[in-house]
Amino acid sequence: PPIKIPEGMLFMMGDNRDNSYDSRFWGFLPVENIKGKALFLYWSWDPTVPLYDVIHKVRWTRILDVIR
Repeated sequence: PPIKIPEGMLFMMGDNRDNSYDSRFWGFLPVENIKGKALFLYWSWDPTVPLYDVIHKVRWTRILDVIR
């Protein structure tokens, strides 16, 4: 069901949504706990490409892209 996020809190989703310990596990994160912001994209791959096809699975053009 929908959840209302309290004022001053954030809902954090892990990058491996089915296997991450994130806000669904440990609850909301206070905004004051955030110490910075993301600078660049570290890793990216296409979930529609089979794992054995690593050359095409990795999104090479997105790796180290600056986040604006």
